[in-house]
Amino acid sequence: MATSANLTRVGQINGAGGVDELFLKVFSGEVLTAFETANVMMDKHMVKTITSGKSAQFPRFGKTEAEYHTPGEQMLGQNNMRQAEVVIPIDKMLVTHEFIANIDEAKAHYDARSIYSNEMGTALANQLDKHLLQMAAKAAREDNVVSDLPGGSQIFADAPGGTGNSLKTDGEALAYAIFLAAQELDEKDVPESERYCFVRPAQYYALVRAKDNINRDWGGMGSYAEGDIMRIAGVTIVKTNHLPNTNVANDTVAAGSRNAYGGDFTDTAAVVMHKSTLGTVKLFDLGMEAEYQISRQGNLMVAKYAMGHGILRPEGAVELVDAAAP
Repeated sequence: MATSANLTRVGQINGAGGVDELFLKVFSGEVLTAFETANVMMDKHMVKTITSGKSAQFPRFGKTEAEYHTPGEQMLGQNNMRQAEVVIPIDKMLVTHEFIANIDEAKAHYDARSIYSNEMGTALANQLDKHLLQMAAKAAREDNVVSDLPGGSQIFADAPGGTGNSLKTDGEALAYAIFLAAQELDEKDVPESERYCFVRPAQYYALVRAKDNINRDWGGMGSYAEGDIMRIAGVTIVKTNHLPNTNVANDTVAAGSRNAYGGDFTDTAAVVMHKSTLGTVKLFDLGMEAEYQISRQGNLMVAKYAMGHGILRPEGAVELVDAAAP
C-alpha cells in the first residue's frame, strides 16, 4: 500500500490554515460601484447664471387687451397690463466630500479617486433633480404672482370622463389624465412645444403596457418590445426615479436652504410641465476640488455647487394626483 507524501503546502501561512492563503488574488479589472441614476431636469427648465449676488429677479408680465378705436379719440394707455416679479435666492453651497488616506490608496489596485469623484458628482446631480421635480409638483398647486394670469392645475383620478382607476397603476387612466393636462395647458395659452411629463418607472411601463398608447395605427410613438413610449398628446414622456412620492419636509434656512422644496407628494402620480415653469439661478456650477494634506497624509476631495430653484410660471404645470378631488 502506497504511503502518502508529507506535502509542503506553499500557499499556507507558517504551515497552517488555508492552503491557498499566500496565492495572489487576480484583479478582475472591474470595480463595482453604485449604478448612476439618470438625471433628466437640467435641460428641461430655465437656467440663469450670475457672477455675483445672492438672488436673481425674473420679471413677470400679464396680458393686455385689444379695443376698437373711435375716430378722433385720443389714446392715453389702457393701464390693464399687470406686472410682478419672481425672485429666486441662491441656497447655501451644496457639497459632498471624502478623504482618502495615502496608505489605503497605495494598497488599492485600482484608481480610487476617479471612482469617488464620479460618485460624488452623481450625488449632487441627483439632489438637483429631486429639488427641481419637487418644485414642479408644487408649481401645479401655486397661484400666479401676476394677478390676471392663471395658476397651476391638478388632475385627479376621478376626473370627469376618466376611468376612475389608479393613475399609478392603470396606463389607460394615466394616459387620459395626460390628455386632460395637455388640454389645461392649451386653455392657458402655454406653448405646445417643450412640454414634458415626468413619471416614475412603474407609471412609465404602465403607459407602455396600455398598447393603445403606442399603437401606430393611431399615431402612437413607442415600442412594446423595447419597452419605451415617446409622447402622449404631444407631451414628451420622461422616466425618472426622482419624482417625489413621499411627504418631504422643507430644508431649514439654518441648514442652508433659502427655497421651500418640501411638500406632501404621497399621491403624486406624474407631473406635466412646460420648460418655462421652473427656473434655476446658478452661482457656482457643479465642480470638483482635490487637495493633498501633508498633515493628514491623504487627499481631501470636495464636489460642490451653489444654485437655487424656483417657480417662474405656475400656469405651465399640471400635477396628476392619484386621489379623488377634494
